[in-house]
Amino acid sequence: MLDYTTAEEIERKAVCINPAKICMPIGAAFAAMGVHNCMPHSHGSQGCLSYLRMCLTRHYREPTLATSSSFYEGTAVFGGASNLKESLVNIATIYNPDVIAVHTTCVAETIGDDAKAIVEDAEMEELIDPAIKVCAASTPSYVGSHLTGYDRMVDAFVTKFAQKSKPNGKLNIIPGFVEPADIRVIKRILSIMGISNIVFPDTTDVFDAPITGKVSNFPKGGTPIGEIEDSANSIGTIAMCRMTGGAAAKSLKKKFKVPAFIGPTPIGVRNTDRFIMNAADMADVSIPRELEQERGRVVDMMTDTHPHFHGKRVAIFGDPDIIQGLTSFTLEMGMEPAFILSGTQTKQFVEETSEMVGPDSPDAQVLDNADLFTLHQKIKNDPVDLLIGNTYGKHIAIAEDIPLIRIGFPIMDRANLHHFPIMGYAGAARLVEWIGNTLLERKDRDAEECVLEIVQ
Repeated sequence: MLDYTTAEEIERKAVCINPAKICMPIGAAFAAMGVHNCMPHSHGSQGCLSYLRMCLTRHYREPTLATSSSFYEGTAVFGGASNLKESLVNIATIYNPDVIAVHTTCVAETIGDDAKAIVEDAEMEELIDPAIKVCAASTPSYVGSHLTGYDRMVDAFVTKFAQKSKPNGKLNIIPGFVEPADIRVIKRILSIMGISNIVFPDTTDVFDAPITGKVSNFPKGGTPIGEIEDSANSIGTIAMCRMTGGAAAKSLKKKFKVPAFIGPTPIGVRNTDRFIMNAADMADVSIPRELEQERGRVVDMMTDTHPHFHGKRVAIFGDPDIIQGLTSFTLEMGMEPAFILSGTQTKQFVEETSEMVGPDSPDAQVLDNADLFTLHQKIKNDPVDLLIGNTYGKHIAIAEDIPLIRIGFPIMDRANLHHFPIMGYAGAARLVEWIGNTLLERKDRDAEECVLEIVQ
């Protein structure tokens, strides 16, 4: 299999080989899991739900609770309204959640089911306890990606539940499709700055919950629905990722006049600086010395190891916001991004990233709506020293004998990486150590015995 990728590039329009993205419902379910006592519900067949639960469970090594409308042949012909209403009743009876978050699938969208209208009918008929909140998002798999699904579901929470009342003095943070460890880093920064906040969706203590010996229907983590309702009264919103949270930030700004900053994703020193300064401006607070010292330690690490990074060519693939942040970090370290590839189609990503790398790496290729077969061909024709991306880059790394730094979603062939951040100054420190020592390990492996160094 590893030898079947040809070096000759042929334009392909009708087929995608080894895609660099996943379907919308996975993102929608992931966003719903970040809300306290929320049941993600997939309006479609059981197979759709099984796939998304499998992906999330294999990545996080944690159970993923979700339900399905259980479509069958007849449902695909006559519609799934009755299935969805019956599902809502069963969920309320068996699980008693605070929230039910409905997302659609390909088959539901293809036959024309309007999940939002069906939910409204169920609420008018009072099929379930009115205290249980229900929202719906349109997430067909044949357009967009998992990022679009996350973005639409978060926007659905805000649009349906946010309510204007008295100012709360809090700062909204929409983290995006990121790891729990990264959310913990951001919450720690805000705590040091003394900024009260509402983080939603919050997957801490959901996908990184400790073993307690107690069994419950829902993990203890997640953002309480009351905080999402109160997000309309905050002093501002920072969406850490433009493609996964930007829509909700814009909705809060348009509907409730809540100021918003959208991006950049706080990966690397430059982007973390911007996040902290944006937060400080919105909350009207000064930047504590503790954060300045933490930043100084990271810059010292970067300075100490800079020679090992300088001039190394790197290929990066994954979600646009994440790889844009990683590109910024590699430029800070003096590396040369050769290929920056996203499976999600976004013109803004291409323009912004091209502008970012232009002065330092004018030959860099920035690609959107592309697949990993294309990336492999490009690496065959123009080799790189390092590959950064998720598990699906493994075949490229083995075939071309390139070190792979596993970052992104999904990572199914290594365990526990989601417990360690790549964002904030703590994440930057980890990236300096992780990437730097990986490059040194490869240098030692390839060195002839006569030039093998004890001191690097």
